[in-house]
Order: sequence, then C-alpha cells, then structure tokens
Amino acid sequence: MNGTVTENVRPDYDQVIQDIADYVLDYRITSEEAFDTARNCLMDTLGCGLLALQFAECTKHLGPIVDGTVVPNGARVPGTDLRLDPITAAWDIGCCIRWLDFNDTWLAAEWGHPSDNLGAILAVTDYLSQKHVAQGRPPFTMRQVLDTMIRAHEIQGVLALENSFNRVGLDHVLLVRVASAAVATKLKGGSREQVMAAVSQAWVDGSALRTYRHAPNAGSRKSWAAGDATSRGVRLADIAMRGEMGIPGALTAEQWGFYDVLFSKTVADQEVKPAREREFKFPQGYGSYVMENVLFKLSFPAEFHAQTACEAAVILHPQLSGRIGDIDRIVITTHESAIRIISKSGPLANPADRDHCLQYMTAVPLLFGDLKAEHYEDSFHRAHPEIDRLRERIEVMEDVRYSADYLDPTKRSIANAVQVFFVDGTATKKVEVEYPIGHRRRRQEGIPLLEEKFRTNLATRFPSGRCAAIFALCKDQKLLESTPVNEFMDMFVTHELVPGR
Repeated sequence: MNGTVTENVRPDYDQVIQDIADYVLDYRITSEEAFDTARNCLMDTLGCGLLALQFAECTKHLGPIVDGTVVPNGARVPGTDLRLDPITAAWDIGCCIRWLDFNDTWLAAEWGHPSDNLGAILAVTDYLSQKHVAQGRPPFTMRQVLDTMIRAHEIQGVLALENSFNRVGLDHVLLVRVASAAVATKLKGGSREQVMAAVSQAWVDGSALRTYRHAPNAGSRKSWAAGDATSRGVRLADIAMRGEMGIPGALTAEQWGFYDVLFSKTVADQEVKPAREREFKFPQGYGSYVMENVLFKLSFPAEFHAQTACEAAVILHPQLSGRIGDIDRIVITTHESAIRIISKSGPLANPADRDHCLQYMTAVPLLFGDLKAEHYEDSFHRAHPEIDRLRERIEVMEDVRYSADYLDPTKRSIANAVQVFFVDGTATKKVEVEYPIGHRRRRQEGIPLLEEKFRTNLATRFPSGRCAAIFALCKDQKLLESTPVNEFMDMFVTHELVPGR
C-alpha cells in the first residue's frame, strides 16, 4: 500500500452498500411471524422509552436545542408534549428507548439493540404523515412502520452475524446509524442512488469508540449513544435527499476506506489483518431472520449477557434467606463474551457502570429476589453496602460449551449458571439457565410477560383509560397495521410533566 492513487476513476458503489439499498427498496417481506414479532417489539420498545421518562438523567437531554422552537407538523416524542423536527425527535426517542438498557437485543459476533432504529422510523413517519395529511395525501400506516422495523433489524443484525466491531474497538451504534440512514432515506422516497449515498455517508462517518462501555470509563453516554446514531441516520438521509453525492468506495478505498482505516487491526494484538480478512463476511442474505429471532429483555433491565445469571439468582434467592453472612463464595459460570464485556471488580462509579457489571447484576437478585432499574441508582447502592460485600465473594469462570453455543446459529444461547458455597462446606445446587425468557425458544412463555411489561410501563405516563385503549390497539395486528402513524402517535401525547423538564 503506497497511499497514492494514480488513476482517478470513480468506482461503483461497494457491493455491501448496493446490497443494503436493494434490500431496503426491493425485498418483499412476507413472514407473518416477522410482522407479529415486530408488533410485540413495537410495544416493548415504546414501553422502555416511557419508563425512562421517570429518570431526570434521561429527560434532561430531551427537547429542542432552542427553547420555544415551534416545528410545523413536528414529530412527537411518546409520553411527552414535545413536537420536534425529525432529526431532534429521533435523538429524543432513541435516547429514551435505550436509557435503561431494557429494549431488545441481538447477539452474534457483534452485539446491539436493533429497536434503537425506531427513533428514526417513528420520527420520520410521524412528521411525514402529518405533512401528507395537511396536503391532502395519505399518511403512512403502522404496517409500514412494522415493515421498516423488520428491515432495520435485518440490516443491523446481518451485519453483526460474523463481523465483530467490538474486537477492533468500535461501538455497535455504528450499525444503528447505517440501518437508520438506509430506512429513513427509503421512507423519504429516496431513489437507489440516494439510499446508497446516505449509507455510504454513514460508513464514512466512522464509529464511536467503545470506551464509554467498559471499565474504568463506563458511563451514561452508552445510554444516549444509540439516540445520537439513529438521529444521525435521519440527518444523513436528509442530506442525501437534497442531492448530496455519496462516496462509492466508502468501505473498500485503499488506505482511506473503512476497511483499511478502522477494520484492519484487532484491539488485542494490534496485528494488521490481511486485506481479505478486513472485508465484512455475510453467511446469509437479508430477509426477516433477525426480527424473527430477536431477544427481548422481559424480566430485568440488564445487559443481555447477564440475563440468565439474573434468572438463576432469582431462583436461588429463597435458599439464601438468613444465610447471607454464611456465604463463602459464589461461582458464576458463563460464556466468553460476558467475561469480556461485563465482568468487573472494584468500585462502580455510576448506574451505567453497575448495569454493565455481571457481578452486581447477579448479587442484587441474590439479595433481593429481583433486579429493577432503581437498583442501579446511587441512592440504592449507598443504602446497601452488602451488595459490594457479596460481589467480592463472586468468582467468574468460562464454560467453553456455553461460549460455543452462544455463537452456534442454530442455538444462540446466552447461558449462565450460579452456585453458592457456604462456610460450613455445604452448597446450593448449580442453577443453570441456557436460554433467557426473551429468547425465540421461549416465545410462548415470554409474550405474556412482554405484554405485562408494556401495561406496567404505559401506566407510568397515562391514565387507565388511555392505557387500555393503547394496549387494545397494539394487541390487534390487523387494526394496528391499518392505523395511520399520526393517529397512533396522537395516543402517546401527554402534558404531564417529566423529571428534569
């Protein structure tokens, strides 16, 4: 590589970019399972955003950049009275959705939360629907929202299947920006060239570092990073729709493209990858696989690699009554990704630090029989020093079978086991949970919990009659799909004050 290009021949768009555009514009989604799962995902995601409005650290980020800004046909932020331009609305909706680490998850070589893209989807469709109605044109329907959710999930998730951005130090919200840019451009009526231009700009933006997700720098940026990414996707779609040119070789350009600049070295050893290993790998094409297999967080607002550890801890909790002081050690058996991402010792500085600590997320339900968002707050942590005393007794070890099954596309387990040993030499049984309640393998068991979670979260912002009406609409697939987006969003407007505003 000499860094000099002597022949200035503009290339075709990279094949990865072309494939995303063709999928977004031309692929017909026929899977009714995908649409049904998308409906449940919509409920769950909106509920997570509503619950986050209880926390002033989240709501301080919401609203227009300039107070008093009036936006004609402004997009609404569910659970508030805000009406904002689509770019700002996407930021606010995305921030709320992700704040409590309680929305859906995708786990593969890369991780992420595909429903983060709902910020862009709702902001664009709500704004355009109101604008269309004002012009005498038909609004978007919620069927189109669900369809777009499936596409955004698929783009983010398929890119994550065998391409590990975390191993080169990059944050997964990059994939939110790419997916949001693609679907937002399509929603705005973009051509193939415009979709490719927006997606190319998303790659050229590069990526946030994962610094804010890991000890010793874990902090609250991880709670708004996806809102920032989905909002940026809307901005890039807007730029493309104004006729701005794309960057065809955004990924493959020698020396200056994404592969050579950002995907060429691993964090662990800094060895330069051969050129052929820098390019993304795709074990399958785009369809509706990701939405059908997405993971829901139904019991605990916790980083997903710890979900089954939390389930095991809740099972063990009754056996520890009156014996907390007799505990000698606690062994968590887990998979490699959990160790790499969320296993940590030492002081935990803030809620974001705690909800990415495997030991903390296991200790709390062992002690209290549950894990809620409030359990990460500074006030709760200060009031219960026994949590840290229990953390000090936790040992974490890998089971290679768990690690293999985590990556096996036919299983995608997220296994953890917890066992407690006492000073008198006795021990509890080793409680193993391989598939969390939100896994596709436990869908029938999980959906009632998802619906109850949604009802509970609705009740944090709306009176009982409104809660019942929203829930009934969301339960009815056919009626929901035919509902205009602007009318759906009308139901989520409230003038109740939120903390921090």
